[in-house]
Amino acid sequence: MAELGAVVIDADALARDVVASGTPGLAAIKDAFGSEVLLPDGALDRKALGAIVFADEQQRQTLNNIVHPLVREAAGALRAKAPEDALVVEDIPLLVESGQADRFDAVIVIQAPHDERIRRMVQDRGWSVEEAKARMAAQASDEQRAAVADFVLDNSGSLEELEAQVSVLFAQLT
Repeated sequence: MAELGAVVIDADALARDVVASGTPGLAAIKDAFGSEVLLPDGALDRKALGAIVFADEQQRQTLNNIVHPLVREAAGALRAKAPEDALVVEDIPLLVESGQADRFDAVIVIQAPHDERIRRMVQDRGWSVEEAKARMAAQASDEQRAAVADFVLDNSGSLEELEAQVSVLFAQLT
């Protein structure tokens, strides 16, 4: 959508920014989880934190309560800077889990088959199958995502096929 002219706000990128070294977000994570989730240089050890929060729902909620408000605040600041006539797209992987679907004029969900998502996480992110399954188990189901969606795009094929669907949708939205 960015290539087509939309202003894209990436919640994953913002989630990294709000817990970077020296931020209040990182300090809050250290307070909640201890220094064992920090690397020797003081940066966040994402793997150590992930092992904690993807094994314990209460710990994951603690993390979400720290990070989600900070991300929403940062996204709001970026949205406010967007041109008035721009199509603003907020890319929020945890949209359903964070209860934000009703904040938007339209919700687009991109889905791929379960096994394909596992394959991609293992291949593209270097995660183990177990890590990929734990992440998916902690997320909303396909049915929950579809229930809040105004548009559902199929990502079971090639990148080019997905891009074609996005182009059609972009034309429809603008």
